[in-house]
Amino acid sequence: MKIKQIFQKLVNFIKEARAELKKVTWPNRKELISSTIVVMVAVVLVAIYLGLIDLLFSRVVAIILQ
Repeated sequence: MKIKQIFQKLVNFIKEARAELKKVTWPNRKELISSTIVVMVAVVLVAIYLGLIDLLFSRVVAIILQ
């Protein structure tokens, strides 16, 4: 009996998940490309910022430890 309940819960979960996925508004190709570009630019900017901060702190620590 317990296995039947677990299986029924799994089936219900899959049905509900499929129903929710049908409600999703998926982006078209143009929206997807523009969003991807925004994310890539943001990642590059954050990487540059963190790299510069790391460089600054490493130089400060090197000066202090000399």
